[in-house]
Amino acid sequence: MTRRPPALALPALLLGAVLLAAPMDAQPPSPPPPPADTTHLDPVVVTATRLATPRSEIPASVTVLRGEELERRGVRFVADALRGVPGAAVVQPGSPGAVTSLFLRGGESDYVKVLVDGVPVNQPGGSYDWAHLTTDNVERIEVVRGPASVLYGSDAVTGVVQIFTRQGRGTPAATLGVEGGSLGTVRWTAGLGGGTERVQYAADVARFASDGMLNVNNHYANLVGSARILARPDPRTDVALAVRGGDATYEFPTDGAGVIADSNQFTTLRSTTVSLDAGRRLARHVEARLLAGLYSATSGLDDRPDSPADTTGFGFAQRRTGTVRRSTLDARVNVDVGPPGTVLTAGAALELEREEQLGQASSNFGGGVTQSSSAFDADRRNTGYYVQAVAPLPHDVALTLGARLDDNQVFGSFTTYRAGVAWSPLAGTRLRASVGNAFKAPTFAEQFAASPFEVGNPALEPERSTSWEGAVEQALFGGRATLAVTAFGQRFRDLIQYHFVDAVTPSYVNVAEARSDGVEAELRARPLSTLDVAATMSWLRTRVRDAGFSTAPGDLFVRGARLVRRPSRSAGATVRWTPVARATLGAAMTYVGERDDVDFREFPSTRVTLPGYALWDFSADVALLTAAPHRPRVAATLRVQNAFDRRYDAIVGFPGMGRVTLVGLRVGP
Repeated sequence: MTRRPPALALPALLLGAVLLAAPMDAQPPSPPPPPADTTHLDPVVVTATRLATPRSEIPASVTVLRGEELERRGVRFVADALRGVPGAAVVQPGSPGAVTSLFLRGGESDYVKVLVDGVPVNQPGGSYDWAHLTTDNVERIEVVRGPASVLYGSDAVTGVVQIFTRQGRGTPAATLGVEGGSLGTVRWTAGLGGGTERVQYAADVARFASDGMLNVNNHYANLVGSARILARPDPRTDVALAVRGGDATYEFPTDGAGVIADSNQFTTLRSTTVSLDAGRRLARHVEARLLAGLYSATSGLDDRPDSPADTTGFGFAQRRTGTVRRSTLDARVNVDVGPPGTVLTAGAALELEREEQLGQASSNFGGGVTQSSSAFDADRRNTGYYVQAVAPLPHDVALTLGARLDDNQVFGSFTTYRAGVAWSPLAGTRLRASVGNAFKAPTFAEQFAASPFEVGNPALEPERSTSWEGAVEQALFGGRATLAVTAFGQRFRDLIQYHFVDAVTPSYVNVAEARSDGVEAELRARPLSTLDVAATMSWLRTRVRDAGFSTAPGDLFVRGARLVRRPSRSAGATVRWTPVARATLGAAMTYVGERDDVDFREFPSTRVTLPGYALWDFSADVALLTAAPHRPRVAATLRVQNAFDRRYDAIVGFPGMGRVTLVGLRVGP
C-alpha cells in the first residue's frame, strides 16, 4: 500500500501556502479571482429551457458549477464536482477508474441525461459511467433536477447534466500544468485559448494516471483532448464546433463481490463527441437553430486466464467488446412573441442509435473446457417533436409550458409534458412549482440480447415517471446570502426487471414500481468580500411499491424497502477564502448518510445497511508570479482528498479511497 502523510501535516501545508502568498517580486498584486458561483444570485441558464434564461424565471431546480472554480479547487473529475449538488449521490467503489454511478433524487442510475455541448453521451437506455469524464477545458456544468424529457427525450427522468466546453476569449494565452502525489498519481495538461468578437477558440489536452489503492493490478490512465471554436461571420449568425475525445484503461483485480481474484483483467473505453451548433436570426423576432451531434464509443473487457498453465481446478476467462454510436439532429425555431422575454419554441429531433456487443466466455473445471458466446448488432430510430413557451407575465410571474411527442421505431410513441411557474411576491422572495412526466427507453440488451441466459424482449415499454416539486427561495442579509428549500415527489412505473425462464423466453419484463420523495435545502452566502460559503442538505425517502418477480429478502427490489445505494440523508459544504490577492484556500465537506445495499459475497445475497460517513477535502492555489506583460501567471497548487483518512465502504466489499495528497504547478491564466 502507498504510504500517506499524517493528518497533522495538513495544517502545516496550508499555512505554508498562505505564507507563500507574500509578494515575491516588484509587480503590483493581481486582483482576487472572480467570485465563485455562490455569489451569482441570478445566473443565466441554458439547459433548463434551451434558451439563455435568467435563473429567476426558471421553475426547475438548477445548479451551475463554474469550470474556473473547479480548477482552483483541484476538482479533476465531473463526478467529484457533482458530489456537492443537492439530491445527488455519487457512488464509486474504490480507486480512480472504477465504474461510477450517479443517483439523482433517488432515481435509478440511468435516469440522468448526460450532454456534452448538447450531444447525448449516455448508452442508449440511459446508463453512463462517470469514471472517465474530466473537468479539463470545461467552461461550466449545468445540473437541472427534475423531469426534462419534454426537451431531451429519453433518459431525462430525474435530471439533466450538461457539460459546456470552454470558450476562448481575449489575447491568445497558453496554459500548462503538472500535478502529482499519493497513489503514484501524475497529471499534466496543456491548453491554448483566445479570441475576438468574430472568432473564439480553446483547445486542451490532459492525461491522468494513478496506481490505485490496491497493491495489484489497479493502474488507471486517461487521456483527454478537447477543442471548441466559435465563429460569428455576421451579427445575425453564430456557429460553434466542439470536439472531445478520450482514451481510458482501468485495471482491477476484484470480482463482483470485491474479493481480489484476478491479476490481469482490465477495461478500456475510447470515445469521441462532436457537436455543431449553429444559429441565425432570420428576422427581428425569429431565430433558427440547428444542432448536429455524434457520439461514438468503443468499450472492452479483457479477462484472460491468469496463467497459461491453469488446466486444473476452476478457471474462468472472458472477453467483451462493445460499440455504441448515437447521431443527433435537432432543429428548432424561437419566436419572440408578446411582452419582452416571451419566447415560443417549436422543434424536431432525429436520433439514430446503434449498438454492437460481442462477448465470449470460457470456463475450465477439472480439465473440461466449456465455452459460450453472446452477440447482438441492432439499431433504432427516434423522432421527437416538441413545443415550449417561456413567458414572463405581469406581477413578477414567469410561466413555462412544454409538450413533446416521441416516435420510436421499436417501442412506439410516448408523450411528455412539463408545466411550471415562478413568482416573486416580495423583493428577495421567489416561489416556484412544477409538474411533469418523463420516460427512459429500454436498453439494447433488454430488447435485443441473444444468449443462453439473456433473451431480449422487443415488446418492452419505456420506464416512466410522474414528478412534482415546489420551492421557496429567500435572499438574506441584504442579498449577501440566499436560502432555498425544495420539496419533491416522484413515482416510477413500468420498471424493467430481469426474470430468467429459459433460453427462448424473453428475460425482461415491465413489472416493478417505486417512488421517491424528499426535501433539499441550499444556502449560498458571501459574508465577506474574500469569503464564499455554500451548504446543502438533502432528505430522501424511497420505497419499492411493487417488487415484480423479486421475492427474496436479499434482492435489489423488496416490496416496502428502500431503493439500494440512495442515502436517506446527505449534505455538503464548501468554503472559499482569499486571504490575500495571491492565495485562494478552499475546504469541502461531503456527508453521505446510511443507505441500504446488497451483500453478494455469500449465497443467497443479504441486505445490509451501510453506516454514514463524512469526507473533508482541502485545496490551495497560490500565485508565485503574477501575470504581467509578456509573462504568464505561475501558481502552486495543493489538494488533499479525504484529509482525515476516513475509512468507509462506498459499496459492500469495496472500500472508499483513503487520504490522497497532490501538489502541482500551473502556468497560465
